[in-house]
Amino acid sequence: MRAAGAEFEQRACRELERAGLKLLERNYTTRYGELDLVMRDGETIVFVEVRHRLRASHGSAAASITATKQKRLIQTAQLWLATHPQHAQRACRFDVVSYDGPADDAIANWLRGAFEAD
Repeated sequence: MRAAGAEFEQRACRELERAGLKLLERNYTTRYGELDLVMRDGETIVFVEVRHRLRASHGSAAASITATKQKRLIQTAQLWLATHPQHAQRACRFDVVSYDGPADDAIANWLRGAFEAD
């Protein structure tokens, strides 16, 4: 399962880099959780959550990011910013890149500004 997640993270990273974003960090982990990708879009720091769902029986991949998961991502992003003070004053956003269906056929759905920190 972890290998499949890494494959989708790599795929999302390539697609976002093609769109002009720059990778700053991958798999930043804290006690609150993990940021799959931390990227820069111009002067904006983008925290990217990558999700894949093989079947839609439990909802889409994007829908799997619950309020609890959002809270953990926000806390983890705050810690990332605290440890990277050169970026602390930049605008930030939370994006989701989701993939639904079999790996070979899954197409990226990039939700810019998928949710916001309070």
